[in-house]
Amino acid sequence: MRGVHAWFSFTEGTGAKMTPRDMERALARHAREHEALARLSEIALREHQLRTLIDETVATIADTLDLELCGVLRLRDDDEAIEVVCSVGQPDPPSVVPVGKGSQAGYALHTREPVVTDDLPSETRFDATVLTDLGMVSGVAVIIEGYERPYGVLSAHTTRQRRFSTDDVNFLQAAANVLSATVERGRKEQATRHAALHDPLTGLPNRTLALDRLDLALARRRRGKATVALMLIDIDRFTMTNESLGHTAGDEVLAALANRLRETVRASDTAARISADEFAVIYESGGDVRDIVELAQRIAGGFGRPVAVGGGERSFTASIGIAVAEGSDANAASMLRAADAAMYRAKQRGPGSYELFDAEVRAQVLSRMHTETALRHAISEDQLCLHYQPIVEVPTGRPVAVEALVRWEHPDHGLIPPLDFIPVAEETGMIAELGRWVLEQACHQGAAWQRQLALPLRIFVNVSGLQVVNPAFADEVAEIAKRSGLLKESLGLEVTESILIEEKSAALDVLSRLHDRGLRLVLDDFGTGYSSLGYLQSFPLDGVKIDRSFIDGLTDDDNDGAIVRAIIDMCRALKLATVAEGVESEAQLVQLQALGCEFVQGHLLCHPMSADDVGAFLARHLLSGDDQRLLMNGQTRSRGRLRLRRRVDAIEA
Repeated sequence: MRGVHAWFSFTEGTGAKMTPRDMERALARHAREHEALARLSEIALREHQLRTLIDETVATIADTLDLELCGVLRLRDDDEAIEVVCSVGQPDPPSVVPVGKGSQAGYALHTREPVVTDDLPSETRFDATVLTDLGMVSGVAVIIEGYERPYGVLSAHTTRQRRFSTDDVNFLQAAANVLSATVERGRKEQATRHAALHDPLTGLPNRTLALDRLDLALARRRRGKATVALMLIDIDRFTMTNESLGHTAGDEVLAALANRLRETVRASDTAARISADEFAVIYESGGDVRDIVELAQRIAGGFGRPVAVGGGERSFTASIGIAVAEGSDANAASMLRAADAAMYRAKQRGPGSYELFDAEVRAQVLSRMHTETALRHAISEDQLCLHYQPIVEVPTGRPVAVEALVRWEHPDHGLIPPLDFIPVAEETGMIAELGRWVLEQACHQGAAWQRQLALPLRIFVNVSGLQVVNPAFADEVAEIAKRSGLLKESLGLEVTESILIEEKSAALDVLSRLHDRGLRLVLDDFGTGYSSLGYLQSFPLDGVKIDRSFIDGLTDDDNDGAIVRAIIDMCRALKLATVAEGVESEAQLVQLQALGCEFVQGHLLCHPMSADDVGAFLARHLLSGDDQRLLMNGQTRSRGRLRLRRRVDAIEA
């Protein structure tokens, strides 16, 4: 940007020596110009509206230099034309003039220098038709600089033949520089305002601006009949993606999904990013709930398309909570709470779902908020404990492993099962702290039993997807196991199918490193998701647990029997151990033995118990010398006692 500089010299435009009368006139003109520039600078300091300063500038210059035409022209953003922002003196100037050599202003922008002409009709450097059609004969055009590109041109013209002196040109340039400084200040102020109200990654409005626009929409609704709705959109399992691929890849995903959201909503809607992996849409229209639901479906569809990230493609789903304004007292805070409650309900229904807020959702969110608060206290105040359930070898009836199951001993509500608080821990991020605590407790207890029984009893622990995609998880688990004194290769982890499907690359890396360290890996709840033979072959698994839903129908549903048989046969071919969970009847146990299932777990054999009770159970059945199967029916026992064909390490098969 050119600085404001002195423009006065004691020469005329020809460079001739000035007479005393000429000098007197020059000094008077200089005083007027100096006073004019000082006034414009003062206005610029107190005036934050560029248009106001432009109006004052062109009027002041026209009066000071006695001109018939003075104007400010702005270079359009596409660089294809120059628009007249303001002009004085001529009643009907054109609104747009050509760029380049098509006009004096365009030529000034082209050369980036002041362009002075004494005789427009004879001008050959540029096309002066626009000005001569207005009756102009002489004139000057100077650049108004901007940020990285010119803002435009300040032009001054007269209908009389006139030689503009160097002093005149410098005065005009100084005035243009005042405008330029204001343009730059306005740009910085606008950038500051934009940064304060927009997300830097996606460019979308941030939480502050979104809530402000929501309040404005609700105010308009109170004055009219418009429908106002707030959608909260949460990217399912995004945290695992961020952990597995890194934050740079996570940012690429967020930016891509933000663009899809921007393309999906209407121009009248506000799409915003209000937290790390959460977007919002403010809907305001005369439509009804059906229109809102259709928009939610389009948004879910847009998020569901694959995203290029990390050298491949990855698909995402979004859980959407919708709150529609009701009553005259609706405000941004209450709408936000309602939409968040509906979004939580949508997550419970499954990935890619949407939910409208209602009384049932309200009750659920209150319960969830209470659970979240209480769970934080539970972790810090040692209200958590582990129960254990043995896994029994079918041929021998011997317990060969135990599964650690976390419980919450609430001071008021008693023992709370995992399904009532584990989802909350996963959603809030508490699962990492909780999971580490479970691993440490289970490993120490397992090591104590191993010393007591002098047997390599195996300990299995369920792990969350958020743990498995953490690159540091393998080292953390190995360190915990080693520090506890647990025998090598006697710790096992149970993982869910969703981890293998949704986070294949990251999960494969971490699970491979876990397996290399001697940990046994079992796929939990097999058959309920989308696992395929390809997944079983790709991952370093040692076994699968057949979901209890198939075991429930084993004795009275031919389809379930066929599924269990197929799973066992497939695992046998892949050299994977099979564990049937949820065994509750002798008939189920007999059939599982007939099908060749190797291990079973369930209430028929042993309920989950405290560490002391499980310790007694293990001592009774492992140290007594009794090789009989547990709870086998008479037909099975009549075949005689079988010697212990496999010891505790059989589960490694």
